[in-house]
Amino acid sequence: MTTQVHVARNQLDQAELAEVDAGPLADGAVRLAVESFSVTSNNVTYAVVGEMVGYWNFFPAPEGQGIVPMWGHAKVIESNCPDIEVGERVYGYLPMASHLDVVPGKVSTHGFVDMTAHRQPLPPIYNQYSRLAADPEHDPAREAERMIYGPLFKTGYMIDYFMRSNDWFGAERVILTSASSKTAMGLASSARQNSPEVRRIGLTSAGNVEFVKGTGLYDDVLAYGDVESLDRLPSVSVDFSGNGGLLAQIHQHLGDSLKYSCLVGVTHIDDRRGPAGSAQDLPGPTPTLFFAPDHIVAFFKEYGPQKAAEMMASAWQDFLRTVEGSVQIERNAGLEAARDVFVEMVGGTVDPARGIVIEP
Repeated sequence: MTTQVHVARNQLDQAELAEVDAGPLADGAVRLAVESFSVTSNNVTYAVVGEMVGYWNFFPAPEGQGIVPMWGHAKVIESNCPDIEVGERVYGYLPMASHLDVVPGKVSTHGFVDMTAHRQPLPPIYNQYSRLAADPEHDPAREAERMIYGPLFKTGYMIDYFMRSNDWFGAERVILTSASSKTAMGLASSARQNSPEVRRIGLTSAGNVEFVKGTGLYDDVLAYGDVESLDRLPSVSVDFSGNGGLLAQIHQHLGDSLKYSCLVGVTHIDDRRGPAGSAQDLPGPTPTLFFAPDHIVAFFKEYGPQKAAEMMASAWQDFLRTVEGSVQIERNAGLEAARDVFVEMVGGTVDPARGIVIEP
């Protein structure tokens, strides 16, 4: 049997555990036992935009229900694939569940792609699994940090790449909402490394101001209520919050000084307006949704696989050094804990200083 956490698609704070018959393992398939995954605001974003982007389609669930994707580690417990042995460990996209069956294809020393039929129309970046025995990114002492920060850092890195590719749209600074979020921190770190001339302004709730300042990633940190204290300088905004009211306030205050408005995450669900927190009829540029997988393809095409991987790995190591100790890693056992933490995340009440790891 497989245990899964089913979330109501139209009511994300409603979630329940379900037992599902795994059935016999298909020819060519591998059965993974999920060892660990992190739960972050990124997973809430997957759920919020699940219908629009297709995140619900990775791990099928009964009608009206969904299984939220997670990033984590798993062990092969059964294999009908001659290239993958029982006992091997992998890292990649996993369900909030105890087990997952995959069909390895394009197998190399470093990884494989899940060729399960229903996943083929989906963004390929999410179908790739790293084989830890030969994975250059794997550090046994940093598995928790990789789950908590890794995917979010890469999104932040890609936003920086996109902005640099467009000369930051002529802006002198970047304004990041939900500055305590791990994706915002990834962008701030990458921008600090690659574009130090662009000032980094972090916006966050009043209660998180000191935490955000403590990361050392931002030139200035403001509470949301202080938006109107910003000078009207050429700026780009990157909205990780999905708070339509806040987005409107930034547009209305900066007007034509705002050169680009980028929408990324959704951490304030109750305040979002439209898909991913978009807002209509605002002064300044039209808010535009950022989809990281498309930019990852462009990045690897421009630099080539080896150079691109080296660049990202170097930035990742610098990021880890910067955020060392800023998040307290908290390990929780069981999928009941995963359900409870996810519901708490949906409510927006999780302290950003907590790095939550679930071990099913």
